[in-house]
Order: sequence, then C-alpha cells, then structure tokens
Amino acid sequence: MSEANLEILAGRAGLAVDWIDANGRPQRVKPDALRAVLKGLGHPADSDAEIDASLRDLEQVQQDKHLPPLLTVDSGEGLDLARYFAPDTVCRVSLEEGEVLELRLDGNAVLPGVIALGYHQVHIADQAFTLAVAPRHCYSVADAVDSQTPRAWGLSAQLYALRRLGDGGFGDTLALEHLARSAAERGADALAISPMHAMFSADPERYSPYSPSSRLFLNSLYASPGCILGERQVRNAIEACGLADELHTLEQHTLIDWPTAAKAKHRLLRALYDDFRHGQHPQHADFLSFRQAGGEALENHCRFEAVQAARAAAGEDLDWRHWPEQWRSPQSPALLRFAEENRDDIGFYAFGQWLIARCLERAQQAARGSGMSIGLIADLAVGADGGGSQAWSRQDELLAGLTVGAPPDILNRAGQGWGISAFAPEGLKRHGFRAFIEMLRANFAHAGGLRIDHVMGLQRLWVMPMDASPQDGAYLYYPVDDLLRLLALESHRHQAIVLGEDLGTVPDGLRDKLIGRSILGMRVLLFEQGHDGQFKPILDWPDNALATTSTHDLPTLNGWWHSRDIDWNVQLGLIDAPTTEQWREHRLRERQALRQALSQDPQNFVDEVRNETDHMIDASVRYLGHTRAPLVLLPLEDALGLEEQANLPGTIDTHPNWRRRLPGEAASLLDNAGAARRLELLAVARNQAHERDR
Repeated sequence: MSEANLEILAGRAGLAVDWIDANGRPQRVKPDALRAVLKGLGHPADSDAEIDASLRDLEQVQQDKHLPPLLTVDSGEGLDLARYFAPDTVCRVSLEEGEVLELRLDGNAVLPGVIALGYHQVHIADQAFTLAVAPRHCYSVADAVDSQTPRAWGLSAQLYALRRLGDGGFGDTLALEHLARSAAERGADALAISPMHAMFSADPERYSPYSPSSRLFLNSLYASPGCILGERQVRNAIEACGLADELHTLEQHTLIDWPTAAKAKHRLLRALYDDFRHGQHPQHADFLSFRQAGGEALENHCRFEAVQAARAAAGEDLDWRHWPEQWRSPQSPALLRFAEENRDDIGFYAFGQWLIARCLERAQQAARGSGMSIGLIADLAVGADGGGSQAWSRQDELLAGLTVGAPPDILNRAGQGWGISAFAPEGLKRHGFRAFIEMLRANFAHAGGLRIDHVMGLQRLWVMPMDASPQDGAYLYYPVDDLLRLLALESHRHQAIVLGEDLGTVPDGLRDKLIGRSILGMRVLLFEQGHDGQFKPILDWPDNALATTSTHDLPTLNGWWHSRDIDWNVQLGLIDAPTTEQWREHRLRERQALRQALSQDPQNFVDEVRNETDHMIDASVRYLGHTRAPLVLLPLEDALGLEEQANLPGTIDTHPNWRRRLPGEAASLLDNAGAARRLELLAVARNQAHERDR
C-alpha cells in the first residue's frame, strides 16, 4: 500500500502528517492512525484503490470552479475571483440594507473593496454567493469601556455553584442577576460565567458543561421560571407536584445532586408548561413569537429531546448514531410523524428554551443596567457531544465519527480524549459556514462577551476515532482566516468582546492572528513563570490578554498554596510516590518564587493580622490589578479564598467535578469580609494602573 499517496490524501484533507509536540520534538502520525482519521472525515483509505478514489473526489472538489456558498473578506480589501471569472466581468451586489451596487471586477479579476460590513449577495455571470465583509477587529474592551487604555475588571463564576433561597439545589439565572447587581455595585465591568449550553434532558447523569448536546441552545434547568411566569404560578406548581420538601432538601446540600435535582426541576417545568398551554397567560404570544423565530433549528432540537425522552422511557439507547435508520435524519418521514404525534412534548422543550432565553436576557439587562460596561461573558465549549442534538441536526457539518482531545504532552503523557465532536472543515465550507455563524449568534445573543474555550480549535484540533487512544490522532486544520473574519463580524454586530483561552500548545502564528483581531488571550498567574522559575514582573504582562488568578481546571490560589491539587492526585492514585515528592518539592519552590514576586510591592505583606494565605491571595489580586491587562477576571473562589477547585482534569466521578456550591447567597456573597476587601484592592489597583498607563 502506498504510504506516499496516503500522506498526500491526508494533506489534501487538512491533516498534518508531521507536527511538533509540547517538548518541541518533531512527531509523525502513523499510517494506521491516518487511515482511521481519514475514514472519520469521509475519505476511505484502507487500500490503494480507496486512496485513489478519495484523492480523485478531493481533487474534483478542489478544482471545481463553481463558487462556494459564502466567501469572506476584510473591510476595504478586494476579493480575488480569478479562479472563477475573467477580468472586467460585471457583477451585481445586493446589500443587506436593500441597496444594489453595479460593480466590475478589475483587470486581475478582483472584486473592489468598496462594500460595507455585513452579509451581502453577489451575482456574477450565472453564479451567486454570499459575501461576508468583516471588520478588521472584534469589538474590544477599549470599545466597551470607551478608553484607549482599558483597565477593566470583573468576576468569573460557575453558574451552577451560585445560591439563592428557592433555587432547588443549583444556581439559576435569578441568582446570576443577584450576583451581577452586587458585583456592579462594587465597580465590576464584567461577569464571566460557565457554559450554559443545552444538555441531555433525558440523561441527567451527564452534567459537565463542556460536553453539551448542543451549543445552539441553552440548558433550561438554569431558568428561574418565576421571573417570567410569576412567583405565584411557580408556588402553585410546586404545591401541585408535592415538590416543596424535596427542593428544600436539595438546597441544603454542599454538593449538587444533579440527577435528583434535574428530575425535580423537570417535573416543575412540565407542570408549569401544562398550566401555561391550557391557560391564557399574557406571555403566550411572546412564546409563540420566540418559537417561530427559532425556526427549523429550534424545532429540530426539541424533536431530538422528545425522541430521547421516548427512548429513555423504553430503556433504549439515547445516542442517535445507534438509533434505527428512520430516526437518524431530522427530515425523515418517520420523524415527521413522530413530531405530529408528540406535539405537546416537543412544545414543552420549546417552552423550556423560551424560558431560559428570556431569563438570560434579563440577567444581561440586570448586569448592564447596574453599570457594567460589558456585562455577562458567555463561555463557548470547544465542541458538542457527537451523540447530541447539534451533531444530529447538522450531520454534514459536524464530525460525529471523530472525537476531539489533545496529544500526549508534559502534563498528560497518555494524551486526552474529551468525548466531544467538532466541526467538519469541508462541511462548513459546503454549507456557507452556516453552523458556525448560527452558533456564534446563539452565544452572543444575551452577552457582552464570549470566551472561546481552547481557541486553538479555530486553527487546528487534535482528532481521533471514537474508540482510539489519543496517541492515535492527528491535527485537523480549519479555515482559520474565514472563521476569524466571521467571528469579528458577529462580535461587531453584537457589540461583544471576544476572549480566547489559549493555554497549552498554541500553533505558530495563531496568537499574532488573535492579537490582530483584538481577541484577548488568557494569562494565568500560576503559569506566568519564566524558565528560571521566577514569576513575571507586573509590567512584563502583555496588554493583549486578560489576566486571572486561576481557572476552573486549576487549583484555587488557596488550594495551590496548600498543595490541595497534589493531595487529590495522591488520594485518587493518579501519581506515584516519586512523582508526588517531585511535585511537592517543585511547589515549595513555586511558593517561594511567588512570595518574592509579591513582596516587590511595598503595600503587600504589611498587615500582620491576617494569616499568610490571606496575605498571598490579597497580594496576588493587587499584583494582577497592576498589570497592563485590559481585563482582569477574578474567580469567585479566589475572591472568597476557597480551597477546592471546580474541576480536576483526568477525573470523572472520583472528584466532585461541577458539583461544588458556594458558601452563601449570591446577593450577599460579596459582603464576605475577604471578598469585599479583595474586590476593593482590585478596583483600586485597576484605577492606579489606568492612571499609570494612559
């Protein structure tokens, strides 16, 4: 079998045969791994004949002179169409606003760069396509706070961890409103939250916010229905369902009991829907309008939820890839019959989406109305479960047969498999980037910013077959410039900032592209150490990345200081004795290095009343506040000085991932003495940094 042709096929399909690992060493993907990944991309390569056929198919597509459905261009730049048309060809551009431009390609067959921002229809000869004209930069923090040297700050919170009386056992949008108002009163510009993507209603055992069913819709469990329907209706429904005692008990837990709490919330929502659809609620017209505006995408998601619920009730497999053939397509006649026969159930899931959308809209209004310049910053997971709603409804645009992860590196020598699927680059192009654009719009809809998890995925992702080891994967490349232009255009339209989580192995050139688009990278205090082990001085921090003390995947400052993350790894048997000793010795050196860095500020370590941990956290907050970062985000756990982290990577149920609740009501949480002090320190430091740098 020809390995040369196999590698040619891989290259044309967007796979990197050769790559550089985290240690800077060149690596090469094994032929068997290439074949398996190519099969998942839809290019069979198990024999010379299959390789030849796949090559011919790709060559035909790449040589096709028919225009793709959508092309992108930066504002003010011409679009080279020499591949498709002759010079001086006449073209007609129908602008979004309705105006029509009569233009002509220049002598090099370039469409002049005189077209305004937006999505426009271009007609040339007998062909037509959508032209997305993008601004050169995303909406920035400088735009949001109206300052050329922004020194903004905010909090980051795990939404499910928030508390309020009557929340039923986990955080909701009303608790988010309370926290947003409280943070805004203290001068915060932003409140970043954990992902709110739609999960699997029929499977409440799955609750990781980074493994959703769909990134197009929201998790209806987070809705606070009393905000939309009225508290009286909610009280009546709780009483009718006999849920009062159970909900009260769930609220007392320090760890969320997701299966029980989710089932209870679904019972409540179902009772509310039954009353809503049979009554004359004044919001009924708004619900119908929302459902109509949601169109096919919303209908497909709700049908998927209803099919899963029916299969769960029958004890059948919930993964659509294992369903009978007649259920696997949203357009199948069998599915249409199911939709007709189960209209009420499908309406219930649409009702849930309406509730959570309106609730989240309220929360953003509360944040902005209380004085935040940015407001909520939504979190976009890197992918969605291949067995979920988004992959089912966009089968040609998502890679349901491959999963995403990371190759072996220093921290994870076996690599990582995240159990989620990603976009298919070829499918995105075939469909005019529809799935990507609709996802951006869904997540920008009720937010002043968007954090993109593993932003490297805009350029490349490590993909592997479903049952394969992460070592048997390969990097798949994406049309990064097109994606960045579309991101900038949607950011501009929604007037929302963009943050890119660029921690880990970042491909060469990507950070420059992100900086060029005003997309903030991320710098975490615990990682900002040089090769000599010393922490980076305040003024050496960049002005093109946000600064934060920690993330949901890392220990809190308190936990790091006391090696709580190492303790967990030992307790769960994830590291052996020599590694444990090595880690602990290294942490002692890191602690000393942080002490030294923080002690350079004369205002730190002067109050001997508080303990060393409090000193360290306070000083770290001031330290970040004085950096040149346009935005500093302080995790609530560090504001409160908590020890335990939200998620321990590499574990599923041995560590209470995504289950920890915060100690106190969201409305008064920031009244905690430590939190109040740290927020004041941060606000003052940010003001001082602004005065220094403007």
